[in-house]
Amino acid sequence: MKILDRYILKNFLVTYVFTVLITLLIICVIDFTEKVDNFRKTNPSANEIIFNYYLNFIPYYANYLSPLLVFISTVFFTARIAARTEIIAMFSSGIGFLRILFPYVIGSTILAIFTFYMVGWVIPRANKIRLAFEYKYIEEQFYFNRRNFHIKVAPQTYAYLESYNNSSQTGYKFTLERIEGNQLKEKLTSDRITWEPKKKKWEVYDYKVRKFEGQNETLTQGTKIDTTINLSPKDFENDKNRFEELTLSQLNDYIDLLNLRGADGVQTYLLEKYTRFTHPFAFIILTVIGVVVSARKSRRGSGWQIALGFILAFVYLLFFMLAKGIAESGKIPAVAAVWLPNVIFAGIGFVLYKTLPR
Repeated sequence: MKILDRYILKNFLVTYVFTVLITLLIICVIDFTEKVDNFRKTNPSANEIIFNYYLNFIPYYANYLSPLLVFISTVFFTARIAARTEIIAMFSSGIGFLRILFPYVIGSTILAIFTFYMVGWVIPRANKIRLAFEYKYIEEQFYFNRRNFHIKVAPQTYAYLESYNNSSQTGYKFTLERIEGNQLKEKLTSDRITWEPKKKKWEVYDYKVRKFEGQNETLTQGTKIDTTINLSPKDFENDKNRFEELTLSQLNDYIDLLNLRGADGVQTYLLEKYTRFTHPFAFIILTVIGVVVSARKSRRGSGWQIALGFILAFVYLLFFMLAKGIAESGKIPAVAAVWLPNVIFAGIGFVLYKTLPR
């Protein structure tokens, strides 16, 4: 890399880090102001607030706002050097626009690779600690209130619970059925099942087991047995933001589990999975657009270019959220929803590159 490349790359990354730090500082202050009443009521320790919550809150929002912030950083830095006629000097020395883009692309690629590692493995672990803090000190206590709960626990096995108490980890009116083709082969019924954490098994009370072989039926009953099925108390916990605390490998496993069970909500986890792959590409696309819209010196100053950067960045986020909302309703595939904003804005970047004077 030449001196000019190092100059642009260094200042681009420094501007991005500065923008992220300032933005996160403002967000943390606003968030603390909103939650200070909750902290007074539930009385968490200062160490829990700082290390369990805010230390894990910061990377979550840094990643969430990163496409917006990298775009704003690009526009801010590029408009500033354009206002000082530095870009004109580059053109005068025979450097082409694509050559000027090179260090920006290198910088955004570094950020993209770092972000992919963070969203795949680091941030989910941080989210697990942050969400546990929120459930304990901020959110109201969760109660599993679904009735007549059906779930597929194996390719030919189905479980049913009339109700479940997540405080005592006890289910009532439990049924486990094994069906081959259209034939019921085995059926277990029980008044109550309770999770045994040491054994990591369910204890089944007052049970009856019926087995069917052709026209023959055998009945076994008793007061208590242990059983191992693909079901655990985690399946009855608050799953509102569960996808945020799963690493990429865990997310793939959980999607496979939901597909096996034929459960609802798979689309949400697919969106999260594909977003983690497409999110880093947004860095490169938005960085290139940022350079294109702000590389020209303007008599009106750099303020309008920075304002344009804010507008385009917010339009990107709005479009991305809209596409995800449509995908969650099942109207378009999840993979199409997360790639569509990047494809459209890549097209916008190409049009701006061809049409805007420099």
